[in-house]
Amino acid sequence: MLARRSRHDPRAIAYYFAFAPAGTALAELAAAAGLRWTIEECFLRAKDDLGLDHCETRSWHGWHRHMSLVMAAAAFLAGLTAAQRLHAFGKANKTSPMASLGAA
Repeated sequence: MLARRSRHDPRAIAYYFAFAPAGTALAELAAAAGLRWTIEECFLRAKDDLGLDHCETRSWHGWHRHMSLVMAAAAFLAGLTAAQRLHAFGKANKTSPMASLGAA
C-alpha cells in the first residue's frame, strides 16, 4: 500500500493499493500513482472536447466505432500539441515521442 500526503492539507492522505513486483522502488510506485492524474485529465479532455461520453449506441459495433474515432482524434491532437510546444519552446523534451523522430 502506498500513502501520499497533500502539500496543501497535511491531514489529507490518499491511499493506493500497489500491485508491483517485490523490490520495486518507492520512487517508481510514486511515479505510477502520479500518472493517475495525467490519465484522468486526458479522459476529461476527451469527454469535454471530443464527445467521448456522448455515445448513445445500442450495439457494440457502434460503441466501438465511436470510441475508436474519439481516441484517434485525441491521439492526433496530442501529437499536434506536442509538435507545437516543441516548435514554440525550441527544445525537445527527452521523454517526448517527437524527440526520437528528430523533429525540429
